[in-house]
Amino acid sequence: MADDGVLDYPEVRLAELVMPNHTNHHGTLFGGHALGLMDHAGWVAATRCARRTMVTVASDRVEFKVPVRAGQLVELVARVTRVGRTSVTVGVDMYAEVVATGERLLATSGSFVFVAIDDEDRPTPIAQPS
Repeated sequence: MADDGVLDYPEVRLAELVMPNHTNHHGTLFGGHALGLMDHAGWVAATRCARRTMVTVASDRVEFKVPVRAGQLVELVARVTRVGRTSVTVGVDMYAEVVATGERLLATSGSFVFVAIDDEDRPTPIAQPS
C-alpha cells in the first residue's frame, strides 16, 4: 500500500472494437457483452494482484451511463480497490470512444468481487499487501 493509503497495484487496460454481433436490436452494445468484458478486465486485475486462481463471486452496482454503438472502441480500466483474506474487489470503468474524433465518454462502471480458490475449488488465502 502506498503512503497515502491507496492500493498501488497497476491498473489493467483492455480495448476492443464493438462489432455488429455485439449489439442488440437497438444497435447498441448488448449489456451482457459489456458485463463479460468488464468481468474479464476485473479478473485480470484480481489475478495479477493475488497471483492465485480467481473466480468471480459478485458484481455490484453496474451502471450503464451512455449507449455504445457498433464501430466504437471500448477501453476497460480495472483497478483493485480492496484486498481481503480470500477476495479481491476491483472497480471497472468502460469508456466508449468514437474512432474518427477520439471523443471518449464513461459508458459503464461497476464493481466486481473475485475469490482465490485452491485445486479443490475452495476459497484460499491470498498474500496481504504490505
